[in-house]
Amino acid sequence: MLRSSIFKLCPGPLLCALMLLCAPAFAETLSTEVKRPKIALVLGGGGARGAAHVGVLRILEQEGIHVDMVTGTSIGAIVGGLYCAGVSVDAIESKFRKTTIMRNYMTVPLIISVAARPLFLLPRLVGIRPYDGFYFGNKFRNYYRHCLPENKRRIEDLNLPFRAMATNLMTGEICPISRGDLATAVQASSAIPVLRRPVPMDDVLLVDGAVLVNVPVDEAKSMGADFVIAVPVNERLNPEARDHFRRIGSVARQIEKIFLTKTDGPQLDRANVVIHPLTDGIDVLSTSSKDAHRAIHAGEAAALKALPEIRAKLAAFKAGQG
Repeated sequence: MLRSSIFKLCPGPLLCALMLLCAPAFAETLSTEVKRPKIALVLGGGGARGAAHVGVLRILEQEGIHVDMVTGTSIGAIVGGLYCAGVSVDAIESKFRKTTIMRNYMTVPLIISVAARPLFLLPRLVGIRPYDGFYFGNKFRNYYRHCLPENKRRIEDLNLPFRAMATNLMTGEICPISRGDLATAVQASSAIPVLRRPVPMDDVLLVDGAVLVNVPVDEAKSMGADFVIAVPVNERLNPEARDHFRRIGSVARQIEKIFLTKTDGPQLDRANVVIHPLTDGIDVLSTSSKDAHRAIHAGEAAALKALPEIRAKLAAFKAGQG
């Protein structure tokens, strides 16, 4: 077909012969054209700090860096699921700025839940034995489902391949959720132990994936990613003076930093690029719009700073294929 087309266009026999000689080389060039790598975006857990994911998504979109798949844990799964369902970055940002995500996640202030803890024991007196934890998480699941397009409420129907990471409480194993109801999947992925009750799915009980893997780079690679951009949003681990730990809550916060820094490290080492927004000082359960604004801007700033590295490594990846 290529030869017949050339004959029709040739103004003379000599030029036609030259074009026929070049045709095989041209066809070979097309067949060996370097393909764009499959890019995975890996979104880490961190509660309210996860608003930074919105800033990262915005910059990647503005710069034309196309994401082919998403994995996420906890708030990373919450944001990633919305994005894969086709919810716009503007719409996701609005939910953080108006604090509707965190206010629906926190059904009532934690201090009230702690004070009312004895009331949770009443059902047990009449033989009802719910799973351990303060919240069911059903309100958040219903809110999240309402945020999704009606035809994008199952993971199998999303615009992009997506996995939400949870922990199998019964076996202590990581549980990537790749099918089923998206709202239930993110409810399970973000079920902080003790704060939220375990979520039954199929024949297992699931809690927050951050117990085992907070930034699931390996899962993205198992999905076929060629190039992984990882976004941890946890606070940085810095040395603190002894007197710092006289403050209420300071020990728990430092333990969180130590745990996530140590568990995230091996995963981040296997990412091609790490974008780590500066979210220090933002509480995991914050419902402050000021914190949300700061986290979004931190995500944008970190993504902008990482752009030269992303472009250089993508170019090197493509050159290595050629």
